Parts: sequence; structure tokens; C-alpha cells
Amino acid sequence: MKPIISSTIAITTLLALTACSDPADQTTDAAVTEAAPIATATATAGSTYQFTPASTIGFVGSKVTGSHDGGFKDFTGYFIVESGNPVAGEFTIVMDSIWSDSENLTGHLKAPDFFDVENHPTAKFEVSAFTKKSETEYELSGNLTLRGTTKNITFPTQVAVDGQSVHVTAEFDINRQDFGVAYPGKKDDLIRDAVIIKFDLMAEPRA
Repeated sequence: MKPIISSTIAITTLLALTACSDPADQTTDAAVTEAAPIATATATAGSTYQFTPASTIGFVGSKVTGSHDGGFKDFTGYFIVESGNPVAGEFTIVMDSIWSDSENLTGHLKAPDFFDVENHPTAKFEVSAFTKKSETEYELSGNLTLRGTTKNITFPTQVAVDGQSVHVTAEFDINRQDFGVAYPGKKDDLIRDAVIIKFDLMAEPRA
């Protein structure tokens, strides 16, 4: 019976280590600086592509014992394209539309401990630069306003542009402390500072 017992212990240990791992270790840390001028001056001659209902904005938050998936159901935005390249854009999130995989957590995220939705009903991202790295890779910088704090963040994206659509995807992490989200969690189950952000934004020409 010893081999069975040993195998069981090994599997249990492996599962415990997996549950405690930080999912943000697998994503790129967004570079954070002070707010920068937004990219509007060169966008006047471009074409506007508005987000479609197929777009999604999600997040993954974690603590010592595991992680939670979530996102936002209500947001609007657009990109501006010049000569086949995105150059500007923005989106606004209705914070009360937040959801997560736990009903209790969703309610808590709306409270002052986290996003304080009553006093900060929206979050906003305004593009300051799209820097092309390859045919499909861009470094995206923009001012993120969250919980009343504005910082410029920079992160990698995948971009596909044609005459009918703009598709921008990204997966990176930010430090919640940079935006005043400081609730620590329980003493025996502390909340990690790094939060993964996931964009899958589809935009089509504005009618």
C-alpha cells in the first residue's frame, strides 16, 4: 500500500502548489508611468471603428488559496485607423456591470474596499500611443483611470486590421495598488496585488 499512499501524497501536494501559484507570473507586467497626452492630434484624418457586442474585457484576480475570473458586461469604445494602422482610441467601462465567478465577490468588488462603484461609476482608457513592433504586434500605451486615479500603462497587443474590422487582443497584468485598490484580504488568505487584464476588442466602421 505504500506506493499508493506516496502517489496520493504527491498528487495532493502538486494540486496544492498549483492552486497557490500566481497566474500573473505567466503574463507581462504593464509598464506604469504618470498620465501622458492622449493620441488625438494625428487622428483627425483617420477612420473610426466602433466596438461591437462581440468585444470582451475580463480580468483574473488571485489570492493565496486560488483565483477568480471576472469581467465587465457594459462598455463602449472605438479605435481610429490611419493608413491601415490604429493610431488612437478609447473605451469607457460601466463599473456596476462587473461580474465574477462568485456572487458574493461580485458584490464586494463594487464596495469601497475595491472599486467603490458608487463614487467611481466608470473607468476609462485613452490611447496615448500605438507603437508597431511587427505586422501584427503593437505596443499599446494609454491613460487608465480607475477608482479616481489616472496612470499611463504600456503593454503588448496583437492587432489585425482590414477594411471591415479592427481586432485588438491583449493579456497583461497591472498592480492594483497603483490605482488605490488596497484591500488586503483575510490574514490567512491575502489578495495578490497583480491582476491580469484580458482584452478581446472587435471594432467595425462607425455607421
